[in-house]
Amino acid sequence: MEPGTKSGELPFVEFVIIISLMMSLMALSIDAMMPALSQIGIDLHVQNANDRQLIISSIFLGLALGQLFFGPLSDKTGRKPAIYIGFGIYIVGVLLSIFSVNFPVMLAGRLLQGIGVSSPRSVTLAMVRDRYEGRLMARVMSFAMTVFILVPLIAPSLGQVILMVAGWRFIFVAFVIIALISLVWFALRMPETLPIEKRIPFSLQQIMTASITIIKMPVSLGNTIAAGLVGGAFLGYLNSAQQIFQEQYALGNLFPILFGIIALSLGLASFLNASLVMRFGMRFLVNLALRVVLGLAVVACAISLAWGGIPPLWFFMTYLMTTFFCIGILFGNLNALAMSPLGHIAGIGAAVVGSLSTLIQMSLGTLIGQRYNGTVLPVIVGIGLLIGFAILVESWSEKKQQKLEMQSIEIS
Repeated sequence: MEPGTKSGELPFVEFVIIISLMMSLMALSIDAMMPALSQIGIDLHVQNANDRQLIISSIFLGLALGQLFFGPLSDKTGRKPAIYIGFGIYIVGVLLSIFSVNFPVMLAGRLLQGIGVSSPRSVTLAMVRDRYEGRLMARVMSFAMTVFILVPLIAPSLGQVILMVAGWRFIFVAFVIIALISLVWFALRMPETLPIEKRIPFSLQQIMTASITIIKMPVSLGNTIAAGLVGGAFLGYLNSAQQIFQEQYALGNLFPILFGIIALSLGLASFLNASLVMRFGMRFLVNLALRVVLGLAVVACAISLAWGGIPPLWFFMTYLMTTFFCIGILFGNLNALAMSPLGHIAGIGAAVVGSLSTLIQMSLGTLIGQRYNGTVLPVIVGIGLLIGFAILVESWSEKKQQKLEMQSIEIS
Protein backbone atom coordinates (compact mmCIF):
# COMPACT_ATOMS: atom_id res chain seq x y z
CA MET A 1 0.00 0.00 0.00
CA GLU A 2 1.33 3.46 -0.98
CA PRO A 3 2.35 5.93 1.74
CA GLY A 4 -0.64 8.13 2.55
CA THR A 5 -3.14 5.54 1.33
CA LYS A 6 -6.14 5.00 3.59
CA SER A 7 -7.63 1.88 2.00
CA GLY A 8 -7.73 -0.27 -1.11
CA GLU A 9 -5.16 -2.27 -3.04
CA LEU A 10 -5.56 -0.84 -6.55
CA PRO A 11 -2.17 0.38 -7.90
CA PHE A 12 -1.73 4.14 -7.89
CA VAL A 13 -1.40 4.54 -11.68
CA GLU A 14 -4.49 2.42 -12.41
CA PHE A 15 -6.50 4.30 -9.78
CA VAL A 16 -5.57 7.64 -11.39
CA ILE A 17 -6.48 6.40 -14.89
CA ILE A 18 -9.92 5.18 -13.82
CA ILE A 19 -10.68 8.35 -11.86
CA SER A 20 -9.48 10.56 -14.73
CA LEU A 21 -11.52 8.64 -17.31
CA MET A 22 -14.71 9.01 -15.29
CA MET A 23 -14.12 12.68 -14.48
CA SER A 24 -13.52 13.49 -18.15
CA LEU A 25 -16.92 12.13 -19.23
CA MET A 26 -18.61 15.46 -18.45
CA ALA A 27 -16.27 17.55 -20.60
CA LEU A 28 -16.38 14.95 -23.39
CA SER A 29 -20.21 14.97 -23.38
CA ILE A 30 -20.20 18.73 -23.92
CA ASP A 31 -17.24 19.48 -26.16
CA ALA A 32 -17.55 16.58 -28.63
CA MET A 33 -21.07 17.79 -29.49
CA MET A 34 -19.99 21.31 -30.53
CA PRO A 35 -19.27 20.63 -34.24
CA ALA A 36 -22.55 18.73 -34.60
CA LEU A 37 -24.98 21.36 -33.29
CA SER A 38 -25.80 22.75 -36.72
CA GLN A 39 -26.55 19.34 -38.26
CA ILE A 40 -28.61 18.25 -35.24
CA GLY A 41 -30.66 21.42 -35.58
CA ILE A 42 -31.35 20.65 -39.25
CA ASP A 43 -32.21 16.98 -38.69
CA LEU A 44 -34.50 17.69 -35.70
CA HIS A 45 -36.17 20.66 -37.42
CA VAL A 46 -35.06 23.34 -34.96
CA GLN A 47 -36.51 26.61 -36.27
CA ASN A 48 -34.51 29.10 -34.17
CA ALA A 49 -30.75 28.63 -34.62
CA ASN A 50 -30.08 29.83 -31.06
CA ASP A 51 -32.24 27.01 -29.66
CA ARG A 52 -29.53 24.54 -30.69
CA GLN A 53 -27.51 25.91 -27.78
CA LEU A 54 -29.92 24.19 -25.38
CA ILE A 55 -28.17 20.92 -26.24
CA ILE A 56 -25.25 22.34 -24.24
CA SER A 57 -27.22 24.16 -21.51
CA SER A 58 -29.54 21.27 -20.66
CA ILE A 59 -26.67 19.06 -19.52
CA PHE A 60 -25.66 21.78 -17.03
CA LEU A 61 -29.20 21.80 -15.60
CA GLY A 62 -28.94 18.06 -15.05
CA LEU A 63 -25.54 18.52 -13.44
CA ALA A 64 -26.96 21.12 -11.02
CA LEU A 65 -29.78 18.78 -9.97
CA GLY A 66 -27.67 15.64 -9.75
CA GLN A 67 -24.93 17.04 -7.51
CA LEU A 68 -27.42 17.51 -4.67
CA PHE A 69 -28.34 13.83 -4.85
CA PHE A 70 -25.25 11.75 -5.57
CA GLY A 71 -22.88 13.21 -2.97
CA PRO A 72 -25.17 12.45 0.00
CA LEU A 73 -26.23 9.14 -1.59
CA SER A 74 -22.63 7.96 -1.78
CA ASP A 75 -22.19 8.78 1.93
CA LYS A 76 -25.08 6.42 2.72
CA THR A 77 -24.69 3.54 0.25
CA GLY A 78 -20.95 3.64 -0.43
CA ARG A 79 -19.21 5.11 -3.47
CA LYS A 80 -19.68 2.26 -5.94
CA PRO A 81 -23.51 1.96 -5.84
CA ALA A 82 -23.82 5.74 -6.40
CA ILE A 83 -21.49 5.48 -9.41
CA TYR A 84 -23.51 2.58 -10.85
CA ILE A 85 -26.79 4.51 -10.56
CA GLY A 86 -25.23 7.60 -12.14
CA PHE A 87 -23.77 5.72 -15.09
CA GLY A 88 -27.08 3.92 -15.60
CA ILE A 89 -28.95 7.24 -15.83
CA TYR A 90 -26.26 8.65 -18.14
CA ILE A 91 -26.45 5.72 -20.57
CA VAL A 92 -30.27 5.90 -20.65
CA GLY A 93 -29.95 9.60 -21.48
CA VAL A 94 -27.44 8.92 -24.25
CA LEU A 95 -29.68 6.23 -25.78
CA LEU A 96 -32.60 8.66 -25.68
CA SER A 97 -30.51 11.19 -27.63
CA ILE A 98 -29.39 8.56 -30.15
CA PHE A 99 -32.96 7.61 -31.01
CA SER A 100 -34.46 11.10 -30.68
CA VAL A 101 -36.79 12.08 -33.52
CA ASN A 102 -37.54 15.59 -32.28
CA PHE A 103 -35.82 18.32 -30.29
CA PRO A 104 -37.69 17.90 -26.95
CA VAL A 105 -36.64 14.24 -26.79
CA MET A 106 -33.03 15.25 -27.49
CA LEU A 107 -33.14 17.79 -24.64
CA ALA A 108 -34.68 15.21 -22.28
CA GLY A 109 -31.80 12.88 -23.10
CA ARG A 110 -29.24 15.60 -22.46
CA LEU A 111 -30.88 16.45 -19.13
CA LEU A 112 -30.57 12.81 -18.05
CA GLN A 113 -26.95 12.78 -19.22
CA GLY A 114 -26.24 15.76 -16.97
CA ILE A 115 -27.91 14.12 -13.98
CA GLY A 116 -26.03 10.88 -14.59
CA VAL A 117 -22.61 12.41 -15.18
CA SER A 118 -22.89 14.41 -11.94
CA SER A 119 -22.29 11.09 -10.16
CA PRO A 120 -18.73 10.42 -11.39
CA ARG A 121 -17.98 14.14 -11.15
CA SER A 122 -18.85 14.39 -7.45
CA VAL A 123 -18.30 10.84 -6.16
CA THR A 124 -14.82 10.38 -7.65
CA LEU A 125 -13.63 13.39 -5.64
CA ALA A 126 -14.93 11.70 -2.50
CA MET A 127 -13.12 8.48 -3.48
CA VAL A 128 -9.83 10.34 -3.77
CA ARG A 129 -10.40 11.81 -0.28
CA ASP A 130 -11.27 8.34 1.04
CA ARG A 131 -8.13 6.68 -0.23
CA TYR A 132 -5.37 9.30 -0.21
CA GLU A 133 -4.23 12.15 1.95
CA GLY A 134 -1.53 14.80 1.92
CA ARG A 135 0.77 15.02 -1.06
CA LEU A 136 -0.49 11.81 -2.66
CA MET A 137 -4.01 13.23 -2.72
CA ALA A 138 -2.71 16.40 -4.38
CA ARG A 139 -0.76 14.27 -6.85
CA VAL A 140 -3.85 12.26 -7.83
CA MET A 141 -5.88 15.42 -8.40
CA SER A 142 -3.07 16.98 -10.44
CA PHE A 143 -2.94 13.99 -12.79
CA ALA A 144 -6.74 13.84 -13.00
CA MET A 145 -7.01 17.56 -13.77
CA THR A 146 -4.34 17.23 -16.47
CA VAL A 147 -6.50 14.64 -18.24
CA PHE A 148 -9.59 16.78 -17.64
CA ILE A 149 -7.82 19.75 -19.26
CA LEU A 150 -6.72 17.68 -22.28
CA VAL A 151 -10.30 16.60 -23.11
CA PRO A 152 -11.47 19.99 -24.49
CA LEU A 153 -8.37 20.00 -26.73
CA ILE A 154 -9.29 16.74 -28.47
CA ALA A 155 -13.05 16.24 -27.94
CA PRO A 156 -14.26 18.70 -30.63
CA SER A 157 -11.90 17.12 -33.16
CA LEU A 158 -13.19 13.67 -32.20
CA GLY A 159 -16.74 14.89 -32.71
CA GLN A 160 -15.78 16.48 -36.06
CA VAL A 161 -14.20 13.25 -37.35
CA ILE A 162 -17.20 11.13 -36.31
CA LEU A 163 -19.56 13.68 -37.85
CA MET A 164 -17.71 13.54 -41.17
CA VAL A 165 -17.52 9.73 -41.26
CA ALA A 166 -20.75 8.48 -39.69
CA GLY A 167 -23.11 11.30 -38.61
CA TRP A 168 -23.94 12.97 -35.30
CA ARG A 169 -25.81 10.04 -33.74
CA PHE A 170 -22.57 8.06 -33.70
CA ILE A 171 -21.02 10.70 -31.45
CA PHE A 172 -23.50 9.52 -28.82
CA VAL A 173 -22.61 5.91 -29.64
CA ALA A 174 -19.00 6.82 -28.78
CA PHE A 175 -20.26 8.19 -25.44
CA VAL A 176 -21.93 4.86 -24.65
CA ILE A 177 -18.78 2.91 -25.53
CA ILE A 178 -16.54 5.12 -23.39
CA ALA A 179 -19.04 5.03 -20.49
CA LEU A 180 -19.29 1.22 -20.62
CA ILE A 181 -15.50 0.81 -20.74
CA SER A 182 -15.17 3.12 -17.72
CA LEU A 183 -17.96 1.39 -15.83
CA VAL A 184 -16.78 -2.18 -16.42
CA TRP A 185 -13.19 -1.30 -15.54
CA PHE A 186 -14.39 0.51 -12.41
CA ALA A 187 -16.66 -2.36 -11.36
CA LEU A 188 -14.03 -5.07 -11.82
CA ARG A 189 -10.99 -3.32 -10.41
CA MET A 190 -11.96 -0.50 -8.04
CA PRO A 191 -12.53 -1.51 -4.41
CA GLU A 192 -15.16 0.26 -2.30
CA THR A 193 -13.39 3.16 -0.55
CA LEU A 194 -15.99 4.02 2.11
CA PRO A 195 -16.21 1.43 4.92
CA ILE A 196 -19.67 0.57 6.24
CA GLU A 197 -18.87 2.00 9.68
CA LYS A 198 -18.17 5.44 8.16
CA ARG A 199 -21.42 5.69 6.21
CA ILE A 200 -24.05 8.21 7.27
CA PRO A 201 -27.80 8.28 6.64
CA PHE A 202 -29.22 10.30 3.74
CA SER A 203 -31.87 12.91 4.51
CA LEU A 204 -33.30 16.09 3.03
CA GLN A 205 -32.65 17.69 6.42
CA GLN A 206 -28.90 17.46 5.72
CA ILE A 207 -29.32 19.43 2.49
CA MET A 208 -31.51 22.05 4.18
CA THR A 209 -29.09 22.43 7.08
CA ALA A 210 -26.12 22.82 4.75
CA SER A 211 -28.00 25.35 2.63
CA ILE A 212 -28.89 27.47 5.67
CA THR A 213 -25.28 27.28 6.90
CA ILE A 214 -23.97 28.53 3.54
CA ILE A 215 -26.53 31.36 3.42
CA LYS A 216 -25.43 32.53 6.87
CA MET A 217 -21.73 32.59 5.89
CA PRO A 218 -20.90 35.59 3.65
CA VAL A 219 -17.67 33.98 2.42
CA SER A 220 -19.43 30.81 1.29
CA LEU A 221 -22.51 32.51 -0.14
CA GLY A 222 -20.60 35.29 -1.89
CA ASN A 223 -18.03 33.02 -3.52
CA THR A 224 -20.71 30.49 -4.53
CA ILE A 225 -22.67 33.23 -6.30
CA ALA A 226 -19.47 34.64 -7.83
CA ALA A 227 -18.52 31.17 -9.09
CA GLY A 228 -21.95 30.91 -10.72
CA LEU A 229 -21.54 34.33 -12.36
CA VAL A 230 -18.09 33.48 -13.70
CA GLY A 231 -19.35 30.09 -14.87
CA GLY A 232 -22.27 31.84 -16.59
CA ALA A 233 -19.83 34.04 -18.50
CA PHE A 234 -17.95 30.92 -19.64
CA LEU A 235 -21.14 29.05 -20.59
CA GLY A 236 -22.37 32.06 -22.56
CA TYR A 237 -19.27 31.69 -24.74
CA LEU A 238 -19.60 27.91 -24.87
CA ASN A 239 -23.20 28.17 -26.08
CA SER A 240 -22.28 30.64 -28.83
CA ALA A 241 -18.88 29.25 -29.89
CA GLN A 242 -20.09 27.00 -32.72
CA GLN A 243 -22.18 29.77 -34.30
CA ILE A 244 -19.43 32.38 -33.91
CA PHE A 245 -16.60 30.33 -35.39
CA GLN A 246 -18.36 28.08 -37.91
CA GLU A 247 -20.99 30.50 -39.15
CA GLN A 248 -19.93 34.07 -38.31
CA TYR A 249 -16.24 33.60 -39.16
CA ALA A 250 -16.98 30.74 -41.63
CA LEU A 251 -14.15 28.55 -40.32
CA GLY A 252 -15.88 25.22 -40.98
CA ASN A 253 -13.74 22.25 -39.96
CA LEU A 254 -11.11 24.54 -38.38
CA PHE A 255 -13.49 25.24 -35.49
CA PRO A 256 -12.31 22.31 -33.28
CA ILE A 257 -8.70 23.49 -33.60
CA LEU A 258 -9.45 27.07 -32.55
CA PHE A 259 -11.75 25.83 -29.77
CA GLY A 260 -8.91 23.66 -28.48
CA ILE A 261 -6.43 26.54 -28.56
CA ILE A 262 -8.75 28.67 -26.44
CA ALA A 263 -9.33 25.76 -24.05
CA LEU A 264 -5.56 25.43 -23.71
CA SER A 265 -5.36 28.87 -22.07
CA LEU A 266 -8.00 27.78 -19.54
CA GLY A 267 -6.08 24.60 -18.80
CA LEU A 268 -2.75 26.43 -18.52
CA ALA A 269 -4.25 28.73 -15.90
CA SER A 270 -5.57 25.76 -13.90
CA PHE A 271 -2.13 24.17 -14.09
CA LEU A 272 -0.28 27.32 -12.94
CA ASN A 273 -2.79 28.25 -10.25
CA ALA A 274 -1.33 25.81 -7.71
CA SER A 275 1.98 27.68 -7.64
CA LEU A 276 0.44 31.15 -8.02
CA VAL A 277 -1.89 30.67 -5.07
CA MET A 278 1.02 29.72 -2.81
CA ARG A 279 2.78 32.96 -3.71
CA PHE A 280 -0.06 35.47 -3.85
CA GLY A 281 -3.04 33.89 -2.06
CA MET A 282 -6.52 33.06 -3.31
CA ARG A 283 -8.19 36.36 -2.43
CA PHE A 284 -5.59 38.48 -4.24
CA LEU A 285 -5.76 36.31 -7.38
CA VAL A 286 -9.57 36.41 -7.44
CA ASN A 287 -9.74 40.19 -7.12
CA LEU A 288 -7.02 40.72 -9.73
CA ALA A 289 -8.45 38.24 -12.24
CA LEU A 290 -11.97 39.68 -11.97
CA ARG A 291 -10.76 43.20 -12.66
CA VAL A 292 -8.58 42.12 -15.57
CA VAL A 293 -11.51 40.28 -17.19
CA LEU A 294 -13.77 43.32 -16.75
CA GLY A 295 -11.13 45.62 -18.25
CA LEU A 296 -10.62 43.27 -21.20
CA ALA A 297 -14.37 43.15 -21.83
CA VAL A 298 -14.63 46.96 -21.90
CA VAL A 299 -11.75 47.25 -24.40
CA ALA A 300 -13.01 44.34 -26.54
CA CYS A 301 -16.54 45.76 -26.62
CA ALA A 302 -15.28 49.16 -27.82
CA ILE A 303 -13.10 47.65 -30.54
CA SER A 304 -15.82 45.22 -31.64
CA LEU A 305 -18.31 48.08 -31.98
CA ALA A 306 -15.83 49.89 -34.21
CA TRP A 307 -15.77 46.77 -36.46
CA GLY A 308 -19.56 46.45 -36.58
CA GLY A 309 -19.64 43.66 -34.00
CA ILE A 310 -17.28 41.37 -35.93
CA PRO A 311 -13.67 42.22 -35.08
CA PRO A 312 -10.70 40.53 -36.80
CA LEU A 313 -10.39 36.87 -35.82
CA TRP A 314 -6.89 37.34 -34.39
CA PHE A 315 -8.16 40.05 -32.03
CA PHE A 316 -11.14 38.00 -30.87
CA MET A 317 -8.94 34.95 -30.29
CA THR A 318 -6.47 37.04 -28.27
CA TYR A 319 -9.30 38.46 -26.19
CA LEU A 320 -10.77 35.01 -25.48
CA MET A 321 -7.44 33.43 -24.58
CA THR A 322 -6.48 36.15 -22.11
CA THR A 323 -10.00 36.24 -20.65
CA PHE A 324 -10.20 32.49 -20.18
CA PHE A 325 -6.75 32.35 -18.67
CA CYS A 326 -8.12 34.62 -15.94
CA ILE A 327 -11.31 32.57 -15.69
CA GLY A 328 -9.16 29.46 -15.25
CA ILE A 329 -7.60 31.17 -12.24
CA LEU A 330 -11.04 32.06 -10.90
CA PHE A 331 -12.70 28.63 -11.16
CA GLY A 332 -10.59 26.79 -8.60
CA ASN A 333 -10.07 29.69 -6.20
CA LEU A 334 -13.72 30.74 -5.95
CA ASN A 335 -14.81 27.18 -5.13
CA ALA A 336 -11.99 26.80 -2.61
CA LEU A 337 -12.95 30.08 -0.91
CA ALA A 338 -16.61 29.04 -0.83
CA MET A 339 -15.67 25.75 0.86
CA SER A 340 -13.10 27.19 3.27
CA PRO A 341 -15.49 27.63 6.27
CA LEU A 342 -17.42 24.41 5.57
CA GLY A 343 -14.96 21.82 6.83
CA HIS A 344 -17.51 20.44 9.30
CA ILE A 345 -19.97 19.69 6.48
CA ALA A 346 -17.50 19.23 3.62
CA GLY A 347 -19.36 16.51 1.70
CA ILE A 348 -22.87 17.91 1.67
CA GLY A 349 -21.46 21.45 1.62
CA ALA A 350 -19.62 20.74 -1.64
CA ALA A 351 -22.83 19.31 -3.12
CA VAL A 352 -24.86 22.41 -2.23
CA VAL A 353 -22.14 24.85 -3.37
CA GLY A 354 -21.67 22.97 -6.63
CA SER A 355 -25.40 22.68 -7.30
CA LEU A 356 -26.19 26.35 -6.58
CA SER A 357 -23.26 27.71 -8.60
CA THR A 358 -24.06 25.40 -11.53
CA LEU A 359 -27.73 26.45 -11.48
CA ILE A 360 -26.69 30.13 -11.64
CA GLN A 361 -24.18 29.29 -14.38
CA MET A 362 -26.76 27.44 -16.47
CA SER A 363 -29.42 30.17 -16.18
CA LEU A 364 -27.16 33.10 -17.02
CA GLY A 365 -25.08 31.27 -19.62
CA THR A 366 -28.25 30.26 -21.46
CA LEU A 367 -29.50 33.86 -21.33
CA ILE A 368 -26.27 35.14 -22.94
CA GLY A 369 -26.30 32.44 -25.60
CA GLN A 370 -29.90 33.16 -26.56
CA ARG A 371 -28.93 36.78 -27.25
CA TYR A 372 -26.56 35.76 -30.06
CA ASN A 373 -27.26 38.02 -33.05
CA GLY A 374 -24.54 37.26 -35.60
CA THR A 375 -21.91 39.34 -33.79
CA VAL A 376 -19.55 38.75 -30.85
CA LEU A 377 -21.10 41.60 -28.84
CA PRO A 378 -23.60 39.51 -26.79
CA VAL A 379 -20.77 37.27 -25.57
CA ILE A 380 -18.42 40.15 -24.71
CA VAL A 381 -21.12 42.29 -23.08
CA GLY A 382 -22.44 39.25 -21.21
CA ILE A 383 -18.98 38.42 -19.87
CA GLY A 384 -18.44 42.05 -18.82
CA LEU A 385 -21.79 42.34 -17.03
CA LEU A 386 -21.51 39.05 -15.14
CA ILE A 387 -17.93 39.74 -14.08
CA GLY A 388 -18.98 43.23 -12.95
CA PHE A 389 -21.69 41.68 -10.78
CA ALA A 390 -19.15 39.15 -9.46
CA ILE A 391 -16.90 42.02 -8.34
CA LEU A 392 -19.82 43.60 -6.47
CA VAL A 393 -20.71 40.28 -4.83
CA GLU A 394 -17.10 39.67 -3.78
CA SER A 395 -16.88 43.18 -2.31
CA TRP A 396 -20.11 42.63 -0.39
CA SER A 397 -19.00 39.27 1.00
CA GLU A 398 -15.63 40.64 2.14
CA LYS A 399 -17.20 43.61 3.92
CA LYS A 400 -19.90 41.42 5.49
CA GLN A 401 -17.31 38.89 6.68
CA GLN A 402 -15.13 41.62 8.17
CA LYS A 403 -18.14 43.02 10.00
CA LEU A 404 -19.01 39.61 11.44
CA GLU A 405 -15.40 39.08 12.55
CA MET A 406 -15.35 42.48 14.27
CA GLN A 407 -18.60 41.67 16.08
CA SER A 408 -17.15 38.32 17.17
CA ILE A 409 -14.05 40.05 18.58
CA GLU A 410 -16.17 42.60 20.46
CA ILE A 411 -18.35 39.86 21.99
CA SER A 412 -15.33 37.82 23.09
